[in-house]
Amino acid sequence: MRFFTNAIWMSACWGAFLLQGCANHQIGPGVSGNGNDIVTQSDEPEQRRRARLRLELASGYFEQGQINVALDEVKQSLVIDPTFVDALNLRGLVYMRLNDTPLAEDSFRKALALNPRDADVAHNYGWFLCQQARYNDSFKFFAQAAANPTYSGKAKTLMTQGVCQVRAGQRSEAEQSLMRSYELDAGNPVTGYNLANLLYERGELTRAQFYIRRLNNSELANAETLWLGIKIERKLNNQDAVLQLADQLKKRFGQSPETASYEKGLFND
Repeated sequence: MRFFTNAIWMSACWGAFLLQGCANHQIGPGVSGNGNDIVTQSDEPEQRRRARLRLELASGYFEQGQINVALDEVKQSLVIDPTFVDALNLRGLVYMRLNDTPLAEDSFRKALALNPRDADVAHNYGWFLCQQARYNDSFKFFAQAAANPTYSGKAKTLMTQGVCQVRAGQRSEAEQSLMRSYELDAGNPVTGYNLANLLYERGELTRAQFYIRRLNNSELANAETLWLGIKIERKLNNQDAVLQLADQLKKRFGQSPETASYEKGLFND
């Protein structure tokens, strides 16, 4: 499951970021992200405990990329407890990864029917709808997730909403969403990259420079962020900065498409 390449930072890493943020939704005992009471092992029903253990295995396999094994574990979790919202949520993510659109949507719909206030499921369903270019529907579910006062992933949802708004051609709205996400979590590289890229494409180079420099000065810089930094500094006529970033790009990511583009002078001006 990945975002489009040019409007998101490092697609492979982004896919991992999104899924880690959404697949690990309150699997074990603890405080629910949706404001439910604390569940301890002593009062957790036996049926739910067994389903949860299967789901923990499924989540581990999913994060390791063993999708078919993860799906088998999810299925077994739901055999034990068909009303387990977290299992249905992960089932939806698994089928998204397998490009099975009907079963992915079925999973998220069933999960929300069981718990309409589940912000994690609403977020994932919103991203699913965005991938289907059902943008207006996706925005409704992003708003639903972000409006939950006990939801800890609001910055993630605003960031994802912003990316989807770019896809929908709503660039002004996208900037607002990404800025709000950045205010909540300035250290998120996905938000920083997309905000800088959006501003760059709109010709707001000084603002774009601020966000991409902050990212490229961190340990989270990669070939895509360095390449964007090069293009921004080049348009601002900062040749020293261009050469410094290019040196990092060639030394650290010499085999990347971005390095090849730099060496060929493909700046897409």
